[in-house]
Amino acid sequence: MNKLIILILALCAFSGYAQVRTPAPGNAELYFISPADGATLSNPISIRFGLKNMGVAPAGIQYENTGHHHLLVDTDVPPVNLPIITDGNHLHFGKGQTEAILDLSPGVHTLQLLLGDFVHIPHEPAVMSKQITITVE
Repeated sequence: MNKLIILILALCAFSGYAQVRTPAPGNAELYFISPADGATLSNPISIRFGLKNMGVAPAGIQYENTGHHHLLVDTDVPPVNLPIITDGNHLHFGKGQTEAILDLSPGVHTLQLLLGDFVHIPHEPAVMSKQITITVE
């Protein structure tokens, strides 16, 4: 069912219907509480998300100045006018989660947070963290 909803949203985006982006306050800030940039860690990796001047709401729930987290692993920011895809590099936290536990392969990884609105489209302006790099032993 979840894949069907994402497919419908993607089709709407391509038709121009879902390309209207939800406004975000200009002072919104998305960041990593942990891990720190440059950290060397062992599995499992605990990741905590921080958000200022906005709130967190589950996907599908539309409240002003809210969104839900997406974690980008070893990838660039996707197009901000389309719903964020779901795959191994674009992790969705659509239940309103503010932390995650991951097992990552040994080596260097990049992590970045991107807030999505109620239909997984980044806000206007996009609310994202800086990209950090971690090393997994």
